[in-house]
Formats: sequence, structure tokens, C-alpha cells
Amino acid sequence: MTSAPQSQPAPARPTSRDVARAAGVSQATVSLVLGDKWRGRVSEATAERVRHAAHELGYQPNLAARSLRLGRTRTALLVVPALTNEFFARVYTGAAAVAAEHGFGVVLYPSPEGTGPARDPFASARASLDGVIASSMAAGALDVLRGAGLPLVMLDSDPADTGVAARVNLDIADGMRQVAEHLLALGHRRFVHLASAVDTWTFAVRARALHDALGAVPGTSVRTVTAPLDVQAGREGAEHALGASGPRPTAIVCDDDILAAGACKAARRLGLRVPDDLSVTGFDDLALATAVEPELTTVQLPAEQVGERGMAALLAVLDGRPAEPGSLPVHLVARGSSAPPSADGQHS
Repeated sequence: MTSAPQSQPAPARPTSRDVARAAGVSQATVSLVLGDKWRGRVSEATAERVRHAAHELGYQPNLAARSLRLGRTRTALLVVPALTNEFFARVYTGAAAVAAEHGFGVVLYPSPEGTGPARDPFASARASLDGVIASSMAAGALDVLRGAGLPLVMLDSDPADTGVAARVNLDIADGMRQVAEHLLALGHRRFVHLASAVDTWTFAVRARALHDALGAVPGTSVRTVTAPLDVQAGREGAEHALGASGPRPTAIVCDDDILAAGACKAARRLGLRVPDDLSVTGFDDLALATAVEPELTTVQLPAEQVGERGMAALLAVLDGRPAEPGSLPVHLVARGSSAPPSADGQHS
């Protein structure tokens, strides 16, 4: 009777020692290169040789052992005001892409409206996370998480807020200045600002920049109406502003694309044509901006880049390096919802 074939032992998992031997370097050099801490210590050619050897051998670092050794979980928490807003989904995409390149994971956690307070999502955030990234949040919304002693990176937030390890901001004020300059150049002088009712830094900056830009031009008027961030509230706010006594505004400047969609609906209900009778602008350049007709003139925010820079900043803080400084630029995308005011609109 023939015996059953013996099962072959699984091939040994390649180690950092194997990578070092294949690349002709020390294990310390392998750790520097694969931990992305080689710059200034190892040549580019040596780093490439180590990466090539690791790839050829199929080497995967033992993250569990490394986490125990470093006292890290290689996990970041991304706190956002809402999961339903496409902007924050794109921020997450950018953060997760950079995290994956460095063997990190990103946990996404919503805090209602960004005004909080955000609850500690785990029994002890300190035990479960290496750091926190928070996007477009109010200053006091993260006190519980700050109390955990974790490094905090703030995105799109007040530069005056203290207790922050790093910050990544968009040039929000310049975006609103671009909107104002665009509409003023078209000849508009009577404006409504359909403002978000959410009390956060990013919306306060939009309001201040718009009023400063319009106030610098003689003969302009601007009325502010606030509304929660949804289409119906935007429609109701715009209807109220357009139905008020006195000369009708010729342009509605909205704090985001969702409110702008509501303003376009209000115009239709009142028998006004966009942009013939009323120009409407948004902010964010969500998918919604090109789903409506006419397509929205809006400010494009590089949401994925915000997430990328935020995660890179957290990694820098954890490594004791300075985060990349400076605000990310934004730019106006002029589409069909803005045009010069009609002769009737100018004199009505």
C-alpha cells in the first residue's frame, strides 16, 4: 500500500534580513527605506535597490509586530460633519490613498453638522488611534478627542484655534473674492448672499470675503439670508429674498452648491430664468453643479488633495517632521448659471 504524499511545508515568509541580503545593505537600511525615513541618510540609488529587492521577494512588513514595538496602531481617525456630502467623501479618498502607501488605515467618523461635540468613538481613542484628522469642524467640537492626547490635524479650519499639531487650509477667502469679481465684471450690483446656517470658520470666511469684495465697489448692495444646508431650505431662503420689497437682486451668491440648487428651484417657481433674469453661483463644485440646468458657476475645491495633505501632515507629525505649509489654491469655474444682468433686471 502506497503512503499518502507528504504535504509540503509552506515557503518561509521573506524577512527584512532576506531583503537586506538581496540588496546588499544592512537591516537598519531596509527599515529606513521601507519606513520612508531614508531621505538624508541613504542615497536614492540605495533606496531604489531596497524597494526593488522587497518587491522581488514579495516582502511584507509585519505591521502587528511593528505596532507593538513602536506603540502605534497605524490607524488615523477622520472626523467629518456629514457622510452624505460628496466633498467629505473625496477628502476621505485622498487621505486613505496616502495612508495606504504608508501601511496606515483611516476610520471615518461623522460628527453632526461639524458643530459637535464629537463623542469619543472608541472606549479610549488613545488606545485605538495614532492621530485624528478633522475636516471643516467647529473650534469646540473636538474637545473630547483632544483630551485623549492624540495629535490633531485640522482641515479647512480656523488658524487661530490652538492645540492643533498641524493644519491644512484652502484659500476659501480667495474663492469668494473670485466669485465677487466675476459677477461685478458682468455688471451685477444687487446681490443676495444665501449663507449657510452652520456656524463654522469656513462659512464665516466666505461671508466676510464676499462682503468685503462687494463693499469695495460703489453702488453695490448685498442682503444676507441664512439657510440650513439642504436644497429645500435653500429654495425657501431664496424665495424669501427674491420676494422681498424693493428692487429685485440680479445675482444670488450661495455658500455651497446645495444651496445654489435650491436657489435655482426658487427662481423657476417665481417664473425667473437663470441666468437671464437671475445669476446664481455655488461653492465646492460637487457633482450636483453639472447635474442642474443650467450648470452652476462655482468654486472648485481640491477635496482629494485636502485629504492627501491632511494625512501627509499627520504622518509628518508622528515622525517629528514639520508639515507642509501654505493654503491650497481654489479656482472659479464659470458655467451657464451666470451672465450679465438683463436691462429689465438692472432697472427693476
